[in-house]
Amino acid sequence: MVKDMPNKFSEVTPEIRELSKKCERKIEEDLFTKYDVKRGLRKRNGEGVLAGLTDISMIQSYTMVDREIVPCDGKLYYRGIDIEDIVKGFISEDRFGFEETAYLLLFGNLPNEKELNQFKGMLSEYRQLPTNFVRDIIMKAPSRDMMNTLSRSVLTLFSYDDYASDISVPNVLRQSIQLIALFPVLAVYGYQAYAHYERGESLFIHLPQENLSAAENILYLLRPDSQYTKLEAKLLDMALVLHAEHGGGNNSTFTTHVVSSSGTDTYSAIAAALCSLKGPKHGGANIKVVQMFDDLKANVSDWSDEDQIREYLLKLLHKEAFDKAGLIYGLGHAVYSISDPRSKILSRFVKQLSEEKGREDEYNLYTTVERLAKEVIAKERKIYKGVSANIDFYSGFIYSMLGLPHELYTPIFAIARIAGWSAHRMEEIVNGNRIIRPAYKGVAPRRPYIPINERD
Repeated sequence: MVKDMPNKFSEVTPEIRELSKKCERKIEEDLFTKYDVKRGLRKRNGEGVLAGLTDISMIQSYTMVDREIVPCDGKLYYRGIDIEDIVKGFISEDRFGFEETAYLLLFGNLPNEKELNQFKGMLSEYRQLPTNFVRDIIMKAPSRDMMNTLSRSVLTLFSYDDYASDISVPNVLRQSIQLIALFPVLAVYGYQAYAHYERGESLFIHLPQENLSAAENILYLLRPDSQYTKLEAKLLDMALVLHAEHGGGNNSTFTTHVVSSSGTDTYSAIAAALCSLKGPKHGGANIKVVQMFDDLKANVSDWSDEDQIREYLLKLLHKEAFDKAGLIYGLGHAVYSISDPRSKILSRFVKQLSEEKGREDEYNLYTTVERLAKEVIAKERKIYKGVSANIDFYSGFIYSMLGLPHELYTPIFAIARIAGWSAHRMEEIVNGNRIIRPAYKGVAPRRPYIPINERD
């Protein structure tokens, strides 16, 4: 049972509240303009600030025409291959794609059948946790936050690795493949422990199946009866492929590069990436989309009435609805303007799952909101580039239809992105980019030291 009152360890005392006021000094806003500081490492038009080079993936959101930036449909390339072509490939051949995608990200080329089978065999072999790890680590002190559980589990694996601090390429590759294999197990087992000890639900610990893909194993391990449909597994697999990598500039991948550049071990670097992804401004947006739609459905009586929906969206922007943050979640992206290619791919298949689940009305509501939100945002806000649905807009709806608990939404992101993080860690080690020391400029005025007996 969840405790109603915080324990003494968690208490924020009146003295702490008073002292915290001294920490609330803000740097003057005009100084950021004066020194040309890029907020969030982005220029005003959304273009990223070059902080490093990567050969792993590339994002395209505009073209140059007569030396002018012209927005275009978004493109995402894994090792130079269009993500749309990758998805079309494994869908047309009626197979799962995440394992192939992980191979491509790690090694730079698509595997042939023999190479793919060998890689899948390695993942299957590495999917077994060390002896008693589940009992001694996961079942003890379960956390209500699965990202906390995942980070703790990754850091603890250091103790089970005889060569944990060896950052030679072969050893880091071995560790990376192990973590890609283990993330689904760690995330689902962590949730099962939480659901049992904190919610009083029945405890199910199924063993991963060697002949199943990552997506299939997630559903197999999570569900009490281990049953799932082919379409469910295929949609989850596609979500993993689309989340597996997104350039080196996103927060968690950049964290991987920065921390790896210090020469630290794989477990520390990946735990740092997990802590970055945990932030709601990075990995938790799809939960916000689902929660926003729950609030919309509670406040809009007729889902076919576009005037009612438009009025609700205006209230969101005016901070009068949902969490009063002034945001329509799932719309807009730091890089893409006209379209997010990942969202476009997902949207083609969401309808099929909604029909299988009998949730066509909700699907129609999502498409209506996607269309109207663009109009409302364009009218109400001064924007420097276009606004389109991002991958979070539909991924949360997919997870909801799959019956995944909210607590696993961000860990699912991590299960996918560990493939990209691993590739970037390898790249950082091989190239030694040394981005450990970013440039910061001190702006505090100089003041003399005052002896303690002379201070006010």
